[in-house]
Amino acid sequence: MTCTYLVPGTPRKVLSRCRKFRLEYRGSACYESLMQLRNFGMTKRPVPVIGQGSWEIDNARESDAIAALRRGLDLGMSHIDTAELYGSGAAERVVGKAIRERRDEVFLVSKVLPSSASRRGTIKACEKSLLNLGTDRLDCYLLHWRGRYHLEETIGGFEALKRDGKILSWGVSNFDTDDLNEVTAIAGPPACNQVLFHLGERAIEHAVIPWCETHGTAVVAYTPFGQTASFYDASTPGGRVLNQIAAAYGASARQVALRFLLRHPNLFAIPKAAHIEHVEDNAGAGELELSAAEIAGIDAAFERGPRPKNLPMI
Repeated sequence: MTCTYLVPGTPRKVLSRCRKFRLEYRGSACYESLMQLRNFGMTKRPVPVIGQGSWEIDNARESDAIAALRRGLDLGMSHIDTAELYGSGAAERVVGKAIRERRDEVFLVSKVLPSSASRRGTIKACEKSLLNLGTDRLDCYLLHWRGRYHLEETIGGFEALKRDGKILSWGVSNFDTDDLNEVTAIAGPPACNQVLFHLGERAIEHAVIPWCETHGTAVVAYTPFGQTASFYDASTPGGRVLNQIAAAYGASARQVALRFLLRHPNLFAIPKAAHIEHVEDNAGAGELELSAAEIAGIDAAFERGPRPKNLPMI
């Protein structure tokens, strides 16, 4: 998490104090982030392991959603993910309002729909996303999933956007290893692969995560809590394991579950939270360190299962 220290005095004194305690200066405050950072694939950008998703965030009251995203930034969750799909751009507009005047703090990601992913369509979609977000650049731009356009076309659009400084890197989403190999044959490994990953759906552990580790591609887990609360119910076998571990740390079962996913060294997670209390709970997972025995216990309680024929996605 991130602790805020209001420091009296002139900016020079503030900066001196920040340097002394290795804090980050932002405006009139210093921030000490305990959120773990990892290099984001071959971009080598240090990015927090826990970020913020925005799927359906536009369905919440706008003021609540904006406050939640800003609280996440205060807590060190500066990786914010959105997409042109989400509310037909409405989520991007909410994110844009939340990061106004704080853009330089954010590792900002959006995604192009497969139906837009021709070379020219990719460029136009990105420009529309930039307008929605109120920014001149994305830190990473993803193909949401594979569609009818050849990957050469989409990547051609990505490369043109990168040359123009409108995106700093590009990646993919919902790609299995065959798809990743195809991308790599065209233009080298993508910066990241954003995929479904939670305790009830661990398919990417079979081949996708190892492939990405080998090729220097970041793995970003979406929907990391799944779509059911039963995982965390203490009356279920798996829920009992999570809650017992959580009790030992004074944490929540959801924090333990999230930390389990992050045991992979190239993995990041982007849980959605439209309310401040959920954001704070998500951020708390960044402080946990699970033992090998605890990881083994969770692994046994939530079996990985066989590798499916097709990579699951939602």
